[in-house]
This record gives sequence, structure tokens and C-alpha cells, in this order.
Amino acid sequence: MPERVAGTQPLGILGGTFDPVHRAHLHLAQAALKQLRLGAVLWIPAGLPAHRQAPLAAAEHRLAMVRLATAGDAAYAVDAGEATAAAPSFTVPTLERLRRQHGGERPLVLLVGADAFLGLASWHRWQDIFGLAHVAVAARPGAELSEQAMGAQLAEIFRSRWRGAAVDLATSPAGAIVGFEIEPVEPPDLSATAVRALLRSGAPVPDDLLSPGVLDYIRRNHLYSN
Repeated sequence: MPERVAGTQPLGILGGTFDPVHRAHLHLAQAALKQLRLGAVLWIPAGLPAHRQAPLAAAEHRLAMVRLATAGDAAYAVDAGEATAAAPSFTVPTLERLRRQHGGERPLVLLVGADAFLGLASWHRWQDIFGLAHVAVAARPGAELSEQAMGAQLAEIFRSRWRGAAVDLATSPAGAIVGFEIEPVEPPDLSATAVRALLRSGAPVPDDLLSPGVLDYIRRNHLYSN
């Protein structure tokens, strides 16, 4: 059963394959909580992502790892709705489900990286997102979103909906595009691909790259090994 996060404060929605979940994911979630004044962040591991190759780890493993990485933090909850579904994962149906769960008034805030936002116009029913949630774009300090890189349709919507940073998202349930900053992490090219390569190599894994529970789970289940 998908988890319903109690409260009326803005609820951050963080989807992804999390193959595996690592420090940069947690870093983004913490920045969003603080800067966007969210009540909580709901993590949603994808089952069969529609816009990218199938994850290496099965959905059940990625769901378990996200639960381990977020355990003990009252600001985090995990939704298994996509991970346990047989059909491919699409953002709009997930947001529609969450809107039914949380009602029409609670602000929902879809958290995306800048690269993902620039490709938003390729998403299934992407224009419907703004009737269901705000969109918060994570970028490094000083970075600006290029309208030229967005394409004409997204650029037009961006100009009409962009509200900058430090906006009070609690005043409306959906519709704004806002930004928040994420400080660079080390190494600067940190990604799930890089983490998997490190795990395959057998080299020591830095203590703060993966949470201890996640690293232990990976080793016990022989994930990402040759």
C-alpha cells in the first residue's frame, strides 16, 4: 500500500531509479527540504522507467535500498507504488494518484535536476504536470537554466511559470516553477553509474558515499558485482 504522508505542508516528490541510492540523492533531498520549506520528501523508486534503460537492480532491491537510506529520518517517506507496478512508470499518473491521496489543496512539489528539467517536453503528458504539482529545479550555485536548451514549448511555459527561488510554495497547490541550489559534492562526477563502477572494481567504498545499510544490503545480495 503506498504510504500517505500526513500533514498539509508542501510535500516534495523525489522519483528516480536509485540504482543505487547514494550521497548525491540525499544531498538533493536535504537541500530541497531546507530551501523550499517542505514538510517532507516522498521518495518514489521507479519500477520500469519509461525514459531510460532498465535499471540493473530489480525494483524490489532498489525499493529496499531507498528504505534503508532514509530510515530514521522523520522528514522522509517511501512510496512503493511505482516499484511494485507491472506497467512502466510515468510521472503524471503517479502525481494524479498522489493528488487523490492528499486532496486538492496540499502543495505537491516535483523535485528534478536541471538536466531532467531541460528534457521535460519529452515526458508523457508533460504539460499536465503543472496542474498537479509545482516543479522545483535543482541547480548548482550560479547556474542558470538556458531557455535555448529547453526548446520553444518548454521555454514558453518556463517564462510564464518561473518564480525564482525562496518562493512560498504553501500558498498554492501547484503550477509554479522554482529553483533551489545544491552545493557540489565530491567527487564532482558522482552518479549511480560511477558508484556501480566502483562497486564492480572491488575498490574500497568511501564511508559517506553510500549509507552503511545500503552498502551492506548490496554486498549481501551481490548487487552490481561481476
